[in-house]
Amino acid sequence: MATKIKFGTDGWRAIIADEFTVENVARVAYATAQWLKKSAWNPKIALGHDCRFAGELFAETAAKVLLHEGIEVKMSRGFVSTPMISLAANQLGCGLGIILTASHNPPSYNGFKLKAYYGGPLTPDLVQEIEDIIPADIVPFDYTTVDLRTFEQSGKLEIVDFETRYVQHIERNFDLDAIRKSGLNLVYDAMYGAGQNVIRRILPNVQLLHCEYNPSFHGQAPEPIQKNLQELERFIIENGTIDCALATDGDADRIGLYNGKGEFIDSHHIILLLLHYLVSNKGMSGKVVAAFSTTPRVKKLAEYYGLDYEVVKIGFKYIAGIMVEEDVLIGGEESGGIAVKGHIPERDGIWMGLIIWEYMAKSGKTLDQLIEEVYEIVGAFKFERNDLHITEDLKQAIIAKCSANEYKSFGKYQVSNVETIDGWKFFIDDNRWVMIRASGTEPVLRTYAEAPDLEEVREILKATEETICK
Repeated sequence: MATKIKFGTDGWRAIIADEFTVENVARVAYATAQWLKKSAWNPKIALGHDCRFAGELFAETAAKVLLHEGIEVKMSRGFVSTPMISLAANQLGCGLGIILTASHNPPSYNGFKLKAYYGGPLTPDLVQEIEDIIPADIVPFDYTTVDLRTFEQSGKLEIVDFETRYVQHIERNFDLDAIRKSGLNLVYDAMYGAGQNVIRRILPNVQLLHCEYNPSFHGQAPEPIQKNLQELERFIIENGTIDCALATDGDADRIGLYNGKGEFIDSHHIILLLLHYLVSNKGMSGKVVAAFSTTPRVKKLAEYYGLDYEVVKIGFKYIAGIMVEEDVLIGGEESGGIAVKGHIPERDGIWMGLIIWEYMAKSGKTLDQLIEEVYEIVGAFKFERNDLHITEDLKQAIIAKCSANEYKSFGKYQVSNVETIDGWKFFIDDNRWVMIRASGTEPVLRTYAEAPDLEEVREILKATEETICK
């Protein structure tokens, strides 16, 4: 019996050559084909892979299985980002999109993400349907004998330049001339990920870091958080003339941002900036949807603008599900995944970065000045996340105590109330909170905290770790 394959918060992920094998990719592709054929959706799939090791091999394996099962395949030649596949699925009338990526996970991982015809994550209930029909053993035919050239000649397989389609979509939706002529000194760090060619194509004067092919990601998880962006941070500080720096993760759907002083700007601030710009400058409206780990100040800004607000479980698929059904202006999560009206219901780090750069270019203001505008409405704050790599036994013991409501304080910080939509969010007062949640994609326990200044944030995180790990 083969390994049981389980989809997590954002697709199936596993270690390459351990559980992420050609055989297991074939099993998932086979189940995807069976599901699509029985659905009412177009039996056509946009398929791509990111920059990870053996991406082409895994993509071709999936293609062979899908084509054998009667599914038409639109496939990239070379690596692509997740937003490129989501956009292509939507534009090309595909029932599904498949991107082979482990997103921000360490280099040893790869994964299998499913996208729907509307250009965003497949909803959890439908993903479960596919998971339920993954063969318990190998697929019932020899996919290694499938000849892709034959299918290409018949038109069932088409090679598509997804990256160019994506770039053209950007050119139609942004005032790139305003950014080019603004005099802004900008930097982009692709973290060796699949977005690495886009910025050089649309904004050739932007300085580039880690925009070359390196399947090992130089040994680092391509997640655009501060601890992973130290080289970018040093570059900004040593240069002294940078206005803003953008970073994206391995499949370019998450955003990281720095100001001109080399200070990391977290996703809470980015969501607030985007919301502020889209409403006050663009005159847009719609619902605001935020993941549970996001700052409550997003709600405060939404209420300031008279917009509906909803909190959902962590995992962008929950946000996307609402974006497909309702008029949503912006949906975002703490981990850097944000989507806005006018694009696809999909996280897109480059798209969000371009909105910020356009905002700076058109306003003539620095990133810090724009943040101060937001602070005037919601108040100043800082945020930090700490990933605790602890034993599984300790992790489960902490979760059990959270479930039993045993944590009444963390050091000197007394808990006033707790919210449990997805994990445990312990409110200390209106300006301070700490959250505990097990990761859905990695073997870690995450702690999050917000307070008026960074020193206190770290004090709260330290007190929390000392309390739960003793």
